[in-house]
Amino acid sequence: MTATRYLLTGCCLAGALSVLTLAPRKARAADPRGPQVDFPGQYAPNPAERRFPVWPSGCDRFELADKLACLASVASDFGDLARYAAANAALPAPGPGESRAVFFGDSITDGWSHPDISGGFFPGKPYVNRGISGQTTAQMLLRFRADAVDLKPRVVVILAGTNDIAGNAGPVSIDSIEGNLASMADLARVHGIQVVLASILPVSDDKVDSAGQPIVQTRARPPETINAINRWLADYARATGCVYLDYFSAFADGRGLLRPDLTGDGLHPNAAGYAVMAPLAEKAIAEALAAKR
Repeated sequence: MTATRYLLTGCCLAGALSVLTLAPRKARAADPRGPQVDFPGQYAPNPAERRFPVWPSGCDRFELADKLACLASVASDFGDLARYAAANAALPAPGPGESRAVFFGDSITDGWSHPDISGGFFPGKPYVNRGISGQTTAQMLLRFRADAVDLKPRVVVILAGTNDIAGNAGPVSIDSIEGNLASMADLARVHGIQVVLASILPVSDDKVDSAGQPIVQTRARPPETINAINRWLADYARATGCVYLDYFSAFADGRGLLRPDLTGDGLHPNAAGYAVMAPLAEKAIAEALAAKR
């Protein structure tokens, strides 16, 4: 690890909170099919009755009484292990020869199982979605055993870190982000699971919200910080035998910002963005499976 470097963006998220969840996409017509679930336990949507977000800074949007209730809710299950508990119980053990892959991450992974957002999550594939919108790597590490290791995949695809940079759980050092990612990868490898480490996607500031106001993403997620963590991910993958999945290069324009045709809010992929991601993920999974033989 390098010398500790701290990110001080967590106190400046009020304007960015609406784009940390799937809220900006609600203007689109809801898909009557609902979330895509091709087999028991593949995915579980966020409970409709949930009032509060699952990351601490998300509570800042509420007045005091609800803010305290929100923080208590987050503290009661910081990793949100409850979200996928029933889905994990319903998921059958992998069948003979099944190349199960778990996609593990935040809202970018979470949204992949909503066809109105992504176009669909690998139909016909034995792939499991364990994304939770807004989560940081610290939260993901808490649930990694239950939501990844215990599902007995052959491969886990980890896409995480953008919400740490934005301070969703408060200021955090880059070293801590990298350490959490390394801990997840180490835990998978010790259980014989091949690891695909995905780069953090770029962000951009060229979109507007429903009121016509600019959505500024680079303030909370500075490109230089994204680039630094991605360099570490690539180096760590090479050093440990993990597969590095480079989404960044496919999504970045000539300035290193998120291509406007691949996003609706400068942060999350749109259907065109997921269409770019899918074959890259498939290629990385195939490389990981080949390495395991």
